Amino acid sequence: MAEIIVAKTAGFCFGVDNAVKLAFRISEENPGNTSTLGEIIHNRQVMEELAQRGVKVVESPDELKEGEHVIIRAHGIGEAVYNELKKRNVIIHDATCPYVKRIHKLVRQKHAEGCTIIIVGDRNHPEIIGVNGWCDNRAYVVSSIEEVDLLPDISGPICVFAQTTMKQEKFDGIYEAVKKKFANTQKFDTICNATEVRQREAREISGTVDMMIVIGGKNSSNTQKLFEICSENCPLTFKIETVADLPPLDIKNINTIGITAGASTPDWVIREVIETMEENLRNQEQEMSFKEAFEAYESETGDLRAGEIVKGRIIGYNTSEVFVDLGYKSDGTIPLEEFLDDPDFDPEKDLKEGDEILVYITRVNDMEGTVSLSKRKVDLIYGMEEIEKAYNEKKPLEAVVKEVVNGGVVANYKGIRVFIPASQISDQYVKDLNQFLNKKVKFEVLELSKNKRRVVGSRKNVLEKEKAQKLEEFWNNIEIGKEYTGTVKSLTNFGAFIDLGAVDGLVHISELSWKKVNKPSDILKVGQTVKARVIGFDKEKQKVSLSLKRPEDNPWYNIEKKYSVGDVVEGKIIRLVPFGAFVELEEGVEGLVHISQISNVHLAKPDEVLSVGQVVKMKVLEVNPELKKISLSIREVEPLDPKRAGGNNNEAAAENTEDIPTSHVEELKTTIADFIKE
Repeated sequence: MAEIIVAKTAGFCFGVDNAVKLAFRISEENPGNTSTLGEIIHNRQVMEELAQRGVKVVESPDELKEGEHVIIRAHGIGEAVYNELKKRNVIIHDATCPYVKRIHKLVRQKHAEGCTIIIVGDRNHPEIIGVNGWCDNRAYVVSSIEEVDLLPDISGPICVFAQTTMKQEKFDGIYEAVKKKFANTQKFDTICNATEVRQREAREISGTVDMMIVIGGKNSSNTQKLFEICSENCPLTFKIETVADLPPLDIKNINTIGITAGASTPDWVIREVIETMEENLRNQEQEMSFKEAFEAYESETGDLRAGEIVKGRIIGYNTSEVFVDLGYKSDGTIPLEEFLDDPDFDPEKDLKEGDEILVYITRVNDMEGTVSLSKRKVDLIYGMEEIEKAYNEKKPLEAVVKEVVNGGVVANYKGIRVFIPASQISDQYVKDLNQFLNKKVKFEVLELSKNKRRVVGSRKNVLEKEKAQKLEEFWNNIEIGKEYTGTVKSLTNFGAFIDLGAVDGLVHISELSWKKVNKPSDILKVGQTVKARVIGFDKEKQKVSLSLKRPEDNPWYNIEKKYSVGDVVEGKIIRLVPFGAFVELEEGVEGLVHISQISNVHLAKPDEVLSVGQVVKMKVLEVNPELKKISLSIREVEPLDPKRAGGNNNEAAAENTEDIPTSHVEELKTTIADFIKE
């Protein structure tokens, strides 16, 4: 028979035991005149027993009558509530746990000294509500490191207390966050020693058994923490309230069963669970003896046997079953629900007629002509082999996240629970783990216990390796001129950063467009998908320079086909300089009319006959695409006369018309490029 290991610390702790005994005694001494302020402990069976004895549960002192006996619960109450009870002239029986009483005194003392109180725990738990009542309900209550980050600036000394049932490592982690944020902090280890011992024993037992049973009330905080601890070590961990919640036992796969219980669980409930389990195991053992003899007979006749793994062929399915041909006189059936763990499951694609499938025979009934099969059990058997192989070879696996638990998530890999700590779920901080629920994640097996009962995975390792591989591939294949599709990650005054997948590249504002751009946000927005071309990179500095300019969008692209020597064109004066005028032929294309090509008379300055914004006709003298240079002449189309233009000092020029040169030649010491730089 399977061995049952019961934790020595299972059941009532001192404080709870004292509270329950006190409640029973007072109810016997004062039948019909006894109440408890709130549930004395979080256990339905105890509260039902007290109710049968005539004990009422009240939520406020207002519900009590003068002279009535009232029992203060083990979780304790606040100072104001305590004073209100005294005013009611009721008979008070204080069953507050001694550990909780100690916290009340410390909190009251430190609050009176001017310290700010921070309590680490569940703000809705009666114990925390009571503790907060001893500092005028002015304490800050936090339950995670993230909530510490949200605390306001606090000046002066800070005292940090813990809920008595909190896990020590969680309290230590949160306190470190508090100490990092605030300079003047003091820590008080108010975790109940019995709680710590109970949790340590649960961790040890769950690491060595095939199945773990945690007994306790549904609302019990310490029972929930025991369940979380055991779940990390033993995939088959169940939380039950009474014997009615016991899961089915399979002695073929279970050799050892561990049992622990929360501090609010009565002894009689624990005994009932143990006795029922022992009886079920004995009955199964007797059934197995008969079954083994029967299966031995079947094996001699060459028939299928329960417990075997065989290969079959899918022949069809309906809304509840999948039908498998085993080459036997009867077809086998698999419950369709066994396929539904995979969120991507599609029966039309995954249950094709003729596909081979490995199945576990769970039951053969010749009388009814049925064979019950299981795919899940095959997955469980081979899944553990795959996990062990992946652990040894450091290869990733894929599983579906089924639960969010304290400190991480639990994924299901072919029926095997894989715990992924919050610190290993991503390579970045994740505030809400619920975003991974019912989603597939790749993970690397980080830890596999010797008895293969505890599997710890890391998605972070997979992401980091994938990034490193992408980064190596990127730098091995990058080259000038290569185009990438990326996403705009952020915008700055000097350009835009583009996420290329492996690295981020920078597009300088001058490379955003052929047109003038005042600021990047005028043409781009964060999240936009763009095609960018590499114009430079530095592998050592991990820098990539990009351009969004496309050659075909360049207004100078094939410019010689648009403008030929001798063409008469029209343009607008956009800038006047001492040696001539710059004319815009089209957006992004400018030409130069040298001062000698403006008029047939000598001009001292172009503004004698021209002004910015003026539209003029010109002849194309030269087109140089490489230098982005177009030389133009107004004179050869319609020479401008300073007299008609309203200029001054033109008489001398008019008198010397016979000396007007046919061309203008002078040495330019100031080049166009120099002028532009200025």
